[in-house]
Amino acid sequence: MPTPHHIPTEDTFLERLKTWIARVSNWCNWVSAASAIAMMLLTCADVILRIFRRPIPGTYEIVGLLGAVFVSFALAQTSIERGHIAVEFIVQRLPRKAQNVVECINALICGVLFSLITWQSIAYADDLKTFGEVSMTLQMPIYPFVYGIAIGCGMLSLVLLMRFVDTVTQLDVYHY
Repeated sequence: MPTPHHIPTEDTFLERLKTWIARVSNWCNWVSAASAIAMMLLTCADVILRIFRRPIPGTYEIVGLLGAVFVSFALAQTSIERGHIAVEFIVQRLPRKAQNVVECINALICGVLFSLITWQSIAYADDLKTFGEVSMTLQMPIYPFVYGIAIGCGMLSLVLLMRFVDTVTQLDVYHY
């Protein structure tokens, strides 16, 4: 029988989960950065080659699909860094406990919303895969990019749900 100090506590589990989410979010952010670089290089190459009347076929499609990767894979890390635009001029005037309540409700609603978006993105990607949907010019499958959107939104929902848990623990609901 293990001794009590060998039994993992909930705090340990939550800390490991937060660390994992932060690492995966950082990795996703690097994927986002790589897609931005790829979009830039592809666009520049296409513009230069157009001068010689040799445009790259499907550039518009590829840039659009890479744009979806760029945005969705950056969501979680941007949220961790609190880099999203927020309208806080009203919330900042509230007492700290009320600010935490607003943060808690916001994180929960947004976490649930992005969980639903993740679920529907997976369902949509499954349909695209089943029916063999491809892009118009290059005939490239679209479903992997929709799965990418699901990954990005799923990571954001995990970040938001962890923020909800963190904020609930800061509320100190048992002491008025």
